[in-house]
Amino acid sequence: MAPKTAKSPAKSARPPPSSSQQSFDNSIPTTPELETVSPPNGATTTTISSPSSSGGGIFPTFLDGKGKRIAYPLPSGLSPTAINNTESLLRFVILALICGAAIGSRLFAVIRFESVIHEFDPWFNFRASKVLVNDGFYEFWNWFDPSAWYPLGRTVGTTLYPGLMVTSGLIWHALRAINMPVDIRNVCVMLAPGFAGLTAWSTYLFTAEMSTPSAGLLAAAFIGIAPGYISRSVAGSYDNEAIAIFILMASFYSWIKALKTGSSLWGMVTALFYAWMVAAWGGYVFITNMIPLHAFVLILMGRFNNRLYTAYSSWYAIGTIASMQVPFVEFLPIRTSEHMAALGVFGLLQLIAFVETVRRLVPGKQFQLLLRAFVVAVFVVSFAALVVLTFSGWIAPFAGRFYSLWDTGYAKVHMPIIASVSEHQPTAWPSFYFDLEMLIFFFPAGVYWCFRELRDEQVFIIIYAVLSAYFAGVMVRLMLVITPVVCVCAAIAFSKLLEAYIDPSVPSDPAEETGAAEDQPISKSKAKKMAATQQSKPFSFTGLLGGKSTSGIFALDTRFAVITTLILFLFVFVHHCTWVTSSAYSSPSVVLASRNQDGSQNIIDDFREAYYWIRQNTPKDAVVMSWWDYGYQIAGMADRPTLVDNNTWNNTHIATVGKAMSSSEDVAYPILRKHDVDYVLVIFGGLLGYSGDDINKFLWMVRIAQGEWPDEVQEVNYFTQRGEYAVDERATPTMKNSLMYKMSYYRFPELFGGHPAQDRVRGQTIPQTPIVLDTLEEAFTSENWIVRLYKVKKEDVIGRDHKAVTAWNGGKKLGKSASASSSAGAGVKRGRPSM
Repeated sequence: MAPKTAKSPAKSARPPPSSSQQSFDNSIPTTPELETVSPPNGATTTTISSPSSSGGGIFPTFLDGKGKRIAYPLPSGLSPTAINNTESLLRFVILALICGAAIGSRLFAVIRFESVIHEFDPWFNFRASKVLVNDGFYEFWNWFDPSAWYPLGRTVGTTLYPGLMVTSGLIWHALRAINMPVDIRNVCVMLAPGFAGLTAWSTYLFTAEMSTPSAGLLAAAFIGIAPGYISRSVAGSYDNEAIAIFILMASFYSWIKALKTGSSLWGMVTALFYAWMVAAWGGYVFITNMIPLHAFVLILMGRFNNRLYTAYSSWYAIGTIASMQVPFVEFLPIRTSEHMAALGVFGLLQLIAFVETVRRLVPGKQFQLLLRAFVVAVFVVSFAALVVLTFSGWIAPFAGRFYSLWDTGYAKVHMPIIASVSEHQPTAWPSFYFDLEMLIFFFPAGVYWCFRELRDEQVFIIIYAVLSAYFAGVMVRLMLVITPVVCVCAAIAFSKLLEAYIDPSVPSDPAEETGAAEDQPISKSKAKKMAATQQSKPFSFTGLLGGKSTSGIFALDTRFAVITTLILFLFVFVHHCTWVTSSAYSSPSVVLASRNQDGSQNIIDDFREAYYWIRQNTPKDAVVMSWWDYGYQIAGMADRPTLVDNNTWNNTHIATVGKAMSSSEDVAYPILRKHDVDYVLVIFGGLLGYSGDDINKFLWMVRIAQGEWPDEVQEVNYFTQRGEYAVDERATPTMKNSLMYKMSYYRFPELFGGHPAQDRVRGQTIPQTPIVLDTLEEAFTSENWIVRLYKVKKEDVIGRDHKAVTAWNGGKKLGKSASASSSAGAGVKRGRPSM
């Protein structure tokens, strides 16, 4: 059907304009031309050719059914019920796809390598999970592990957070109940990706409470693939954080629901999630202080009400009692300083509620004065009691980890074990972009939008953003805590931008309003007054230069340009996250990979090769000494007792290992024999270029040992006179004679056939002088020389000193010496990689 054109109404007669008035009128757009179009469904849509306020161009606009101007036509004839149902279906489908993407993006390691547990701590968690499903809950609860921290042992059931193992055990039993028998290892490997999908769902719910469902979908998509979260939740990363972030977001969501509804039921749900968090991760202290801080800030803002009182009281009472059921926690919620803020806010809320109740029931000035005095007295008495209990020792002071968050140099001086962990170092600025990409730039904009609305839930986001931003800058590991709030705030800002430029509404143009006013009939006297006013009006800029702007977006080209840019940002974000996940966070530490010259993948499996050799070729009760990093792996894969492991609960025991590693053989041998050590394991990356070896960690061993024996071990003795950490000819005698140096570089120059022996990690040339071991003998060296194992020699049968035995053996004939050493070291395997 041909379109019909409706002419604009005729204008009333006006007096002839002056020249100045005529020039002024030329700057005012003419009345837009309307074009009525009849669509096939019979509805009427009016197209308006309207001038652009920004550039003077012409762009089409339309009128909706209510007569409002829109930038593009919308489908008509749809009922609100159909629209709502379609939106709900689309949200469900999109959220399901996001959860699937969150799971799929974490499977690179399984696809490239195999279903294997990663890193160090997850190996203990996996071992504990096997005890739980094989021996039962009560055996797990009362499990004493004699192979850990030899000869002390470890009471495991009361010294760990059991939430991760119990969760895996319940999933394993549930799958078996529906006739899906799976190995517990596969449950442990896939637990983190599965809970990543749940985290995306809980983040959607949390963000939808803060803003709109659209922002919730964006937040779910962001956290589903953000590297800051993926780094701790890839397949095989069976650590406490695998489920902790889901519980964190679920706890925050239920808290916001409890606060908005004033429901004690939601408060109880918050308490149950909090109890689960207490059982799963030591980071539960963050929730313990976030919720009280939010409540306290709301009180300071004058927003105390019954909803806040009900939500907080139900959460604190039920959550505290439930958290005390965890054996590792027990009475910590009422006996440690980290939990006193929650208790103090709980008491403050009771006091305020009492005051408000009395104020409503008993009016009177004198009574109000007495009431205020009573409140002040209660506060003073409570604070004094807290101080007395703290100084008396009944309430424990803040732990060293707490002080290390506020003083970045505290751990290095007082807790070198904590400072020696790489993830406890301050975060470098590039790490924020590496783990968050564009989200770090949209993050402040989202916080700004929260400030603009500043509802109770927005106050929570602001507090969360400020605290997590500080903690993430102090410690690399806490990037995990800031990632959810960055995703939420960035989603809010991104959603606001998209809503502004997708919204079809076109704002009214002041120029058109002026033109419409001129179309109205006016009298001759009024026209003369208008002409005189315009003649005397001084010149002024219009548009942006005049400082007058119109709120809204007019043209489709502007909308298209901005939306296209935002979509491009999303594509780049997805590409960056996929690349980071694939290249940086999907390589299990027990299996390394490199590229050959032809581009094919080369698997480096030295760790599992060495642990399998230990399992097959050493006695069941053989004690292995290594640095604490590898204790869980040795116990999990080699199944042998270790002196120290990643639990790091006994600083003296760890310092003893550090002293043995940093001392000469004469000092180290009595330590080894005193602790019944049969084998010593070291990690060496000088041949392959593996930078995470023990030589790079050696100074931390020295520092920790120096903390216990400052007169015997001194860090300065391991540096050159110029203050350099050297392993070549410049190395100090103390360094060259240390057990760690000898075990790392023993026989290393032989690999180079007389050429300079180059350490590829340190970039230094190792001396050609042969290293002689008197108290140890090489038992195993992996294919790429990453893992080296030495057997501790027993005392000589005729009472000779080991140096004398070595000298005696060295003075014999070559053939005889070779046969003697081969008989003494039967079963020795030495790897010689091709050069």
